Amino acid sequence: MSQEPWTLTGLHASVRFTLLADAVPGLLPRLLQPFAKRDLSPDTFEATRDGDDMRVHISMAAMPAEMVHLVEGNLSQVVGVRQVTRRQEITGMARRRAA
Repeated sequence: MSQEPWTLTGLHASVRFTLLADAVPGLLPRLLQPFAKRDLSPDTFEATRDGDDMRVHISMAAMPAEMVHLVEGNLSQVVGVRQVTRRQEITGMARRRAA
């Protein structure tokens, strides 16, 4: 549990994940799995192959903010993924956690 005195529960984030991975069979459905198990559907999913490399962009306009780091961690653990970067903007205000 975080030691921070605030929480992002109930807030949403506009988020875009960019991944660099090995172009291997089965990669793309494995990248959707972290979203599917949380009942999320990405707004965009774009993949481009360049030889042995695959660059993938996945974005959502309103992802629950508390799930962003979880999905990012799952994406980084997918076999063949070498790098995950994230751009996000939190919408709304952080709430104080009860003491």
